[in-house]
Amino acid sequence: MILRISSSAVPEMSSTTFRRPARRRALALATVALALAAANAHPSPATAREARAYEHGEGVARNPERAARLYCEAARDGDADAAFRLGWMFAMGRGIERDDARAVALFRRAAEDGHAQAGGMLELLRSPVPVLPDCLRPAEEVAALGPPEPPPLLEEPLPLADAGPDPFGDLPKWKQPVSDLVHRLAPQFGVDPKLALSVIAVESNFEPRAHSHKDARGLMQLIPETAERFNVKDAFDPLQNVRGGLAYLRFLLAYYRGDVVLVAAAYNAGEKAVDRHGGIPPYEETQGYVRKVLALYRNVFHPFDARLSSAVRSPALR
Repeated sequence: MILRISSSAVPEMSSTTFRRPARRRALALATVALALAAANAHPSPATAREARAYEHGEGVARNPERAARLYCEAARDGDADAAFRLGWMFAMGRGIERDDARAVALFRRAAEDGHAQAGGMLELLRSPVPVLPDCLRPAEEVAALGPPEPPPLLEEPLPLADAGPDPFGDLPKWKQPVSDLVHRLAPQFGVDPKLALSVIAVESNFEPRAHSHKDARGLMQLIPETAERFNVKDAFDPLQNVRGGLAYLRFLLAYYRGDVVLVAAAYNAGEKAVDRHGGIPPYEETQGYVRKVLALYRNVFHPFDARLSSAVRSPALR
């Protein structure tokens, strides 16, 4: 599939064609759910339904933390799907703090109860010390054990961008603390710091108090919905903002299989717009945004987390 930025919207790039490299194939997940095991399990469908409502904001105000508590209660009662959904929230940092160790433990519990997708996720996600959430562990264990440090997402360093002067190699002093923060946090999310800095440069020009007319806030210009989605309480706080933006980039890279063109387009216009148009939306703002990000990052492909990519896939990918 070849993606082109419209020449009418961006004349200087009328001959530029973005060709997506061959995408890595993740392990296939099972498509038929296995019957729930454990004769002594007592699923709690009402609790799980309530949890889903709070997770997605269906008929109630969205409340990821309440959803997580309810999923945990249902999982404790033997609901394998609830354990899988809670594991997914931990794996993606969906409204709660990302924790791969707890995600693995929950996927393992769901797989033991016959959840086929959980078995697939266990083959993709690795954690040295799987740890169940507190509500699924005996009280004495909770008191004795603290949460483990999350392991790095990528075992090998990301490749450098294409050769050329580094646009972030000689930043003004007032921008340097932001660059230092990004370089410290980005490896935890499997994101190349240069990609994150490219987004920050285009979004806010390194201004922590940047506030757009669309209510996008902070360094990575998180709108309230995105901030809530990735558990950012104060979007003007540089640490929280960068964490939330990196979590969003991590998701988009998995969703679009490392296609930086689509990732940049979705960061600006949203996944729904990119999926609806099957590529870069025909918006002058978005096409210009993609051009600016690529001019700084200079790569159209970024390694993505295969442990997540098999569970999420954009319909824009053919």
